[in-house]
Amino acid sequence: MSGLTWKMAAGATLMLGLVVLGSSLNHYRKLNDAAQREITTLKSELDNAYAALQTQQALQNKLRELDARYTGELADAKTTIESLERDVLAGKRRLQLNAACVQRPMPAGAAAAGVADDGSPRLNDAAQRDYFTLRERIDAATIQIKGLQEYIRTQCR
Repeated sequence: MSGLTWKMAAGATLMLGLVVLGSSLNHYRKLNDAAQREITTLKSELDNAYAALQTQQALQNKLRELDARYTGELADAKTTIESLERDVLAGKRRLQLNAACVQRPMPAGAAAAGVADDGSPRLNDAAQRDYFTLRERIDAATIQIKGLQEYIRTQCR
């Protein structure tokens, strides 16, 4: 081969190598750009999922606080009613309700009954127990309704 042909072949080979190298670089640059776009998209989705998780955890914490608050109120109401019932049974307190005086039976041959012979107004034992049961249920329902209203105000909007 002559010197000129050899130089032309080397130049052509070098040019072909540069074209192949440029084409390879362009191909890998496009792959890199696509990978970068996918990474950016995935990072955005991850950030959104993390924010949603944080929001969900905050809502769960609020629900725990609501539950603890209203469970405590319910326990306090029950304790108050039980204490009141014990005090009534022990005679420390009296129920003040609209009640009728119970007539005491008159012994045979006794004088006519007067107001002083009437018994003190009170409920019978079953009605008294029912009163406390009713009070406990009313307090429980009131506290449960307040809890549900608070839940709706904080969680459903």
